Amino acid sequence: MDPQGGKAFGILKAQQEDRLDAINKEYLEHPKYNTDPELEDKLQAFKEKYMEFDLNDQGDIDIMGLKRMLEKMGAAKTHLELKKMIKEVVGEMGETISYCDFVKMMLGKRSAIAKIIMMYEDKAKEPEKPTGIPAKKTFSDLP
Repeated sequence: MDPQGGKAFGILKAQQEDRLDAINKEYLEHPKYNTDPELEDKLQAFKEKYMEFDLNDQGDIDIMGLKRMLEKMGAAKTHLELKKMIKEVVGEMGETISYCDFVKMMLGKRSAIAKIIMMYEDKAKEPEKPTGIPAKKTFSDLP
C-alpha cells in the first residue's frame, strides 16, 4: 500500500475546499445573494454536501456522483431520470454539475428536482421520538 496515497488525497481535498471557498466568497460579495442573513451558513452546508459527492475531486458531480447522492437520500433514480436532472440544472449541453451550477440551483427560485430532494433530505430521516411523560388523554382525543 502506498503511504503517499492518503496524503495525496488529503492535499486534493484541501485544494478542492480552497476552490469552493473562493466561489463561496464570490457569492457572499454578490449583491444578488448577499442580502440573505443565512447565506454564509447555507454556502457552508452546500460546500460540504458537494464535496461529499464530487467523487473524482475534479470540481464537478457526474451522473454516478448524483446517483450515489440520491441513493444515500433514499431517492434512487433511473439513468434517464438522472440525465434529466442534470440537464435541468446545467442545460442541454452539460453532463456534470459544477459547484457554481449547484449553488445557483440551491439559491435560485426554480424548483429543480435535485434541489427539492436535497431540501427535504432531513424530512426523510426518522423523526425524533418524544421524551418524558406522555400527555394525559381524554375521550375527546380519541379518533
